[in-house]
Amino acid sequence: MLHLRGRGLLGRGTGLLIGIAIASVLAVTVPAGAQDAPADDPAPADTGPPSERPSLTEPVPSAGRYVEIRGFVDWFERGGIFMYPLLICSVVGVAIIIERFVAIRRATRRSRRESTAILRALRTAGVPEARDVCRRLRGPAARILHAGLQRVDQGSARVERAMESNGGIEVAILQRGLLWLSTVANVAPLLGFLGTVSGMIHAFATIAGADQISARLVAGGIEEALITTETGLSIAIPVQAFYNYFVGRIDRFTTEMEETGLELLSILEPMDPDG
Repeated sequence: MLHLRGRGLLGRGTGLLIGIAIASVLAVTVPAGAQDAPADDPAPADTGPPSERPSLTEPVPSAGRYVEIRGFVDWFERGGIFMYPLLICSVVGVAIIIERFVAIRRATRRSRRESTAILRALRTAGVPEARDVCRRLRGPAARILHAGLQRVDQGSARVERAMESNGGIEVAILQRGLLWLSTVANVAPLLGFLGTVSGMIHAFATIAGADQISARLVAGGIEEALITTETGLSIAIPVQAFYNYFVGRIDRFTTEMEETGLELLSILEPMDPDG
């Protein structure tokens, strides 16, 4: 089973990086003479004619206005180049989630019904009838039990080993694709953090090339950094949740098949030629 480690450390380190970068940007954008101006100098009185005095009701023109994000395309473009690998991660994650959800749900829902039918046939009609039921059902549980029933005349030890071997194959089939799902859950936040670093680099490169510093110059880089981080975490969280859900369903299926195998061995014990 795969585990994710170290993600909390990455999150704290990235948050510290963003905090230091924003504090540095705000520090360099403060006018140099703002702290040297005397605080007790009265403002000069406006002695001009009334028609030339500024009206208190007139709107003051703003230095800049925030342009709202308009739709997914605008939001995607503001995230920078690392949004493209994040988009690939999201598509791969969604495709695997849908495919595995259908396959695992179908396999696990039929396993209990198949096991009940096979064990009932074994008790009432014997091994040949139970084999026929297994061939008709053709589900994962039926294939596991059929592998054991094929070796009834070889003793219970061979029956148990046959079911274990076939059960391992069926579990591997159910786990197919989960490695890629775990990879997406690991890689997506790392790509988001890489986009955060890229956005900070762009912000400070803009500061280095500007004669006059203002917050508007670096806002684009900081916005890019935050968008990629948000996107990476938005992909990783649901993908990790579905990964854990699938692993839990497969573990439950494995437990049910172990219980069914023990019950089958207990039914076959009187027929054991070595007993």
